[in-house]
Amino acid sequence: MLIKFFFMLREGGLKPSITELLTLLEALQSNVAEHSVDNFYYLARACLVKDETKFDLFDRIFAAHFQGIEDAFRALGKDLPEDWLRKQAELMLSEEERAQIEAMGGFDKLMEALRQRLEEQDERHEGGSKWIGTAGTSPFGAYGYNPEGVRIGQQGSRHRRGTKVWDRREYRNLDDKVELGTRNIKIALRKLRKFAREGAADLLDLDDTIDKTARNAGLLDIRMVPERHNAIKVLLCLDIGGSMDDHVRVCEELFSATRSEFKHLEYFYFHNFIYESMWKDNRRRHAERIATSEITHKYGADYKLIFVGDATMSPYEIVYAGGSVEHWNEEPGAVWIKRLLNTFPKAIWLNPEPDQRWDYTPSIKITRELMDDRMFPLTVAGLDDGIKSLH
Repeated sequence: MLIKFFFMLREGGLKPSITELLTLLEALQSNVAEHSVDNFYYLARACLVKDETKFDLFDRIFAAHFQGIEDAFRALGKDLPEDWLRKQAELMLSEEERAQIEAMGGFDKLMEALRQRLEEQDERHEGGSKWIGTAGTSPFGAYGYNPEGVRIGQQGSRHRRGTKVWDRREYRNLDDKVELGTRNIKIALRKLRKFAREGAADLLDLDDTIDKTARNAGLLDIRMVPERHNAIKVLLCLDIGGSMDDHVRVCEELFSATRSEFKHLEYFYFHNFIYESMWKDNRRRHAERIATSEITHKYGADYKLIFVGDATMSPYEIVYAGGSVEHWNEEPGAVWIKRLLNTFPKAIWLNPEPDQRWDYTPSIKITRELMDDRMFPLTVAGLDDGIKSLH
């Protein structure tokens, strides 16, 4: 069973190694998972999945391979994991549902009834209100309705009322094809790290203090070091307004995650495309602007440049003087972005528009060419590929 599951994971793109499979087998031999599907699921995931953005993919493959594994618990009879079910009930039931169970005799009575049904029932049952089966009102089974039941043998939730759900996908939001959330962005951004100790020596170096004190015949010699920070420097340029209003949420999440991950972060706003100036405060965008040439002279080539925008506009806004929709630009936007790329060679463009549309939008095609094809979709996978390009 596990050999087939192992190859399903590899074919699905998770690529677990033989060593990881042997680790799982060793843990099972040591009875780490006991007689619990949940414990086995978490154990297998811990042993076989190296990247938490792949948890949802693991969930889907696990569900496909172990479909119907719940039936194995029916053979356990008196060994049904009651404590496990009780804990799940405490986590998943509302106060109202708990009150309903108590009114029927409590959780102990529900579990005792389930044991009796497991011992008495010897065939499949459909409908009705007593036996473990389908499409009925029994507290035990699938595809029916009972507000205080134990779900057995059903794929997915229908009324979201089951006391125990073995196939719930908790990590769907980590799928690397979906849009980003702040947590997902932080996970991806952490791959763009280069730690260094800079600034004032204000952090106790315990190991060096002990060493120097011992060498000093026991006379205390306190040693301090600068705090360890992520030394990567980032210039973040965000498109604002117009068609980008549809992507405000994901841009806010990206901005929030970036500010928390990088000590050296400078950010600027632009509209549609880069011209001779940008700004830092959208409320004063017409009064307080920063010359793009000043940015290229102020910040060094060690900064990583990240553009965020849908690159959706008239092509004239990129390739012609006077093409801007807001002002008369003496030089085309294409000239200004080339200057930025010459100053900051490590640069990417993150696009919140689905990449399936890129080939049908002329301005996106032009922008991709100017970026030397370093445009990536604003998904977990896209950000991950973009981070690799910045190294």
